[in-house]
Amino acid sequence: MYNLAVFAENRVDVLHAFIRAHPLGTLITNGPHGPEATHLPFFLDAPSGLLRCHMARANPQWRQLQSSERVLVTFVGPEHYITPNWYPAKREHAKVVPTWNYVAVHAAGVARSFEDAASLLRHLNELTDFQEAPFAERWSVADAPPEFIEGMAKAIVGIEISVDRLEGKWKVSQNRSTADQQGVVAGLETLDSHASHEMANLVRDRGR
Repeated sequence: MYNLAVFAENRVDVLHAFIRAHPLGTLITNGPHGPEATHLPFFLDAPSGLLRCHMARANPQWRQLQSSERVLVTFVGPEHYITPNWYPAKREHAKVVPTWNYVAVHAAGVARSFEDAASLLRHLNELTDFQEAPFAERWSVADAPPEFIEGMAKAIVGIEISVDRLEGKWKVSQNRSTADQQGVVAGLETLDSHASHEMANLVRDRGR
């Protein structure tokens, strides 16, 4: 992605933590009719550098992955519109424009599909166990009848991506002056929404 140095985040542990916190990714491939995209929950196997997901067998996109197809997966986190009215610089010289703050991680690599029952079941367990971990009462794949799970598994195809390029962008007002950053934080907090408080914290944490 296009990324200025001031916004770039290259620490692998930070990028991995972001993916785990925002696991709904967009799988992008280049098909015969142009780009195709599917929104999917991913499981990050950090030690091996692998991303795994699954999609409906009826989705034709997976067939593009049978020949070591290179793919891109994008993960998007907090985002918010930033008005120039929050910048003290507006009152000083008015040479300011609106912008949009956001956080995103891109993972690229070679993808392969897998369809065998054992691999699919392992993947369904790892994905479910990870997502259920915060709950006091956790659902597991084993809670459903085996024949039901087997039937459901026949309707999906697993995707595994060997990630060889991982990059992050934290565009959260680092290119503004300290005064403008403080103005952004104050302005966001007056909106008093979950999204605005989340972005205010990011600007504060990554500011000067």
